[in-house]
Order: sequence, then C-alpha cells, then structure tokens
Amino acid sequence: MGAHRQSLSPSAPDAEADAARDALVREIVARGGLTDPAWRTAFAEVPRHLFVPFFYVHGIGGYERLGAEDADPGRRSRWLHGVYADGALATHLKDGELVSSSSQPSLMALMLDALDVRDGHTVLEIGTGPGYNAALLAHRLGDPAVTSVDLDPEITASARDHLAAAGYHPTVITGDGALGCPERAPYDRIIATCTLPSVPRSWPEQCRPGALILAPLATGLVLLEVRATAHGPRAEGHFLHTPAYFVPLRGALPPAEGLPHLGGLPRRLAGEDLFRFLLTLTAGTLDPHEALSLWEREGRPQRERYGITVGQGRQWAWLDDPQGPYTWPLAPGR
Repeated sequence: MGAHRQSLSPSAPDAEADAARDALVREIVARGGLTDPAWRTAFAEVPRHLFVPFFYVHGIGGYERLGAEDADPGRRSRWLHGVYADGALATHLKDGELVSSSSQPSLMALMLDALDVRDGHTVLEIGTGPGYNAALLAHRLGDPAVTSVDLDPEITASARDHLAAAGYHPTVITGDGALGCPERAPYDRIIATCTLPSVPRSWPEQCRPGALILAPLATGLVLLEVRATAHGPRAEGHFLHTPAYFVPLRGALPPAEGLPHLGGLPRRLAGEDLFRFLLTLTAGTLDPHEALSLWEREGRPQRERYGITVGQGRQWAWLDDPQGPYTWPLAPGR
C-alpha cells in the first residue's frame, strides 16, 4: 500500500536499525517464511523498534528493562539487537505479571501467511499489544481495513502512539476482544494474538461467509473457515502444524488453562509437546490416562490432524473427522 514515514529514535541510528531489520527478514525467509512478497515487503519496511521502545528480560531478582533511551550505549545496543532478534518480547507488566508482548516475528509471519489476505479484505485483530502486527496489516491492506481491539487502555494508548510514530492509523479500540467489534463488522479475516479457551461465538457472527479466523488455542493455532448455514454461521477447520504459546485473552471468557495435572503419569510426558497439546485440548473431558492411551493408539498424531467446529451454540474439538469417534466438547464462547 506504499511506504510510510519512519521516525527513528536518535538512539537507534538508521543504518544499524535497517541492517538489523534486513537480517531478520533474511532469517525468516531462509526458514521458509514470508512466502507472500507483500508480507516480505511489510516486514522489511515496518520498523519494529518504534513499536518496542523498551522490553523486559529476566534479570537477577526479577525483570530488567532495556530501552532506546538507556544512557548506556551497550544496553541500547542490547535493546536494538533484541528487538530484531527472532524472539517474543515482554512489553507490558502489571503487578509483576506479563500482560502483553510482541510476538516472535517468524511466528507472526507464519500466521499472516496462513491468514491468506487479499486486497480489499477487512481484518479484525484481537490483542493489539504494542501495535506492530496491526502496522504490518495496515501496510498490506491500508489503514481503513484494519481494526484492532485490546482490553487494556494503557496498551491501546501506547499502541496508537507507536502506530502514529511509524505513520500508520488503523482503528484501535479499547474493549473486550471476546466480544469482537460489531460496529465495524463484517470482517473477511479475524486474527487473535492471545490464547483462547474456546472460540467466542461473536466472531463467526461478525464474519462474512468465506471468512477465515486464526487463533491460538491449546498450545496450537487453529484456522477456521466461516460458512453460512440455515442455522447461522458455522466455523470449522484444522490446527496448523506449529506450536504456539501466547499471553491469555483477558475479558468475558474464562482464562485459558495451563497444563492439566498429569494424574500420576511420568513427568517426562509434560515435555512431550504433542501430548501436552492433546492434554490441554481435551482438559475436562479426558483424564490423562485416557489421553495417553488415545495418543499412543493413534500414532502420536501431529497437530494438523486435530480441528475445531463452532456452530449452533456449541463447539467441539476433534481428531481427523468432526463427526468421527474422537470428539471433545469445548466450553461455548461468549
């Protein structure tokens, strides 16, 4: 959609920031990401450091803050290179608890590629964070096409500032993402950057037929297609292959659960990523021994074999077939 103004901090020289950003893009491409040239251009042109003027790392006795305005040149360099490393960054703490972050760039690239946007599409983002993902979407689709919602007014206020500094002006709303944003519906795409316990019912209701919803759930990413039926919208689809760990959605939905109790199973199983995924997905329905039996009987299935269906006031997870023998109810979304 054309280049936007970049207002660099004096403590982040243009050449150093540009070189670090270019290196990050090359790294993501080398790993097979950014297959769409439009997204590759967005990652090359949107300056992540304007969205993360500081972040927190674990230090002795708690979190240590690194930022652009640090008086020490060495710490400023750590900040800049941390911003353009391929990692998630803790950006907002409340009472010592992480409530917002900037996601790992390669995972963001994978999600945006999977979202399969086209010119003219409108997108609702749930979980604004520092605003970087909204800027990438605005770069690709234009400011009017992008709506981003976050519950915390401090987060949305700082995201607006970051976006404006980089020259982007999508609509950023303070509100409960579980309720969507009906006043700007319908949407062609919904993308969430926070972990869910289930898919909010309002999201498919605010989508056009054929829309896609991409959301983190149970340590994975589920991609749902919305279809119109005589009984209302139905959203259904499989999980992507990649693991995904995000800050939980806060608001109307109950918080996503952590790893359920192993019920006496060997502790090593907690480190088995695919078993942890199944155990989280089926929490409250399968006890750990039942989950282990199914997991081993089915050949330790990859995430892509699982899916979610949402419709007619209920939703369920499944293995291989929405109407097959392996289905598990999920709590209906608000």
